[in-house]
Amino acid sequence: MTPLSLLPDFDLADRNTLALIASSRFGVTITEPGMLPALFDTARTRTLPVRILGGGSNVVLAPAYDGITALVAIKGKRIVAADDGATVVEAAAGESWHDLVLWTVEQGLGGLENLALIPGTVGAAPVQNIGAYGAELADMFESLLAYDRNTGAERIFTRDDCAFAYRDSIFKHEPDRYVVLSVQLRLPGAWTPNLNFAGLSDLAAPDLTPRRVMDRVIELRTSKLPDWRVTPNAGSFFQNPIVSTDAAQTVLAEFPAAPNFPQADGRTKLSAGWLIEKAGLKGFSMGPVGMSERHALVVVNHGGATQADVSALSAHVKETVKARFGIQLHEEPIFC
Repeated sequence: MTPLSLLPDFDLADRNTLALIASSRFGVTITEPGMLPALFDTARTRTLPVRILGGGSNVVLAPAYDGITALVAIKGKRIVAADDGATVVEAAAGESWHDLVLWTVEQGLGGLENLALIPGTVGAAPVQNIGAYGAELADMFESLLAYDRNTGAERIFTRDDCAFAYRDSIFKHEPDRYVVLSVQLRLPGAWTPNLNFAGLSDLAAPDLTPRRVMDRVIELRTSKLPDWRVTPNAGSFFQNPIVSTDAAQTVLAEFPAAPNFPQADGRTKLSAGWLIEKAGLKGFSMGPVGMSERHALVVVNHGGATQADVSALSAHVKETVKARFGIQLHEEPIFC
């Protein structure tokens, strides 16, 4: 068992992309899997809860956490296997997700380029089943290794085990049980670009490469979304709602050009950002927080905000959209 040392009064203001005022009674950085048994043994001995944190990009932190916040910083990435059919790559949970995308593209591998510039760590990616520009992590997922807090053993999860759905997985339904240690992704040997999204469909050329697609995705994201390092934010704050045909038709009857995406189950996915903007909330502020002037889906911290400020703004947005369109929005980030 690898020993660990807890740091008291652990400041988290610079460890969450919303830059919320936040601290933890204790903090520790996990740099290797062998530290986890000691972490949870210590927590049980002291009767303290444990909160696992990656890059802090998809969380809304409480001002004070009376427990141990463990930052997962396990590093490493490698090619596990390769043949004509596919290349399997593995990355440790503490690696930056965007750095992993860059690394695969530099290796001449395609598959992850549509998911470029998504903030956060590799370990957090399967929890949320991250997605953007017509792709999801689940599309390339092979397996992951996780530590089971209930048994103290490591467990391998296949794609089916993870129960992936839109911005969802088994790990969101058992949030205090598993700690993701590493993720394996299967990237295609015969790469076909995924251009089924606005802004990518014009990328048609004989020499099209994963890097060109990635560069376009980065260009699109930087042109639309505020940089969290300049304007603190947690990225897309609300999930795109998937609604019944009748609910979608009600919106489309008034706004025929509203973005809509038919789903395999007969329902329709609508754009949360579009709904928020049409409800008049783009650029709206409430105290130290607000909806970005650049993108109506992004909550930004103008300075000095707390979890309560974000919660109040989120409630106002949901109530306003529900009153205007009869559609219930749900937050993407986890309040913890």
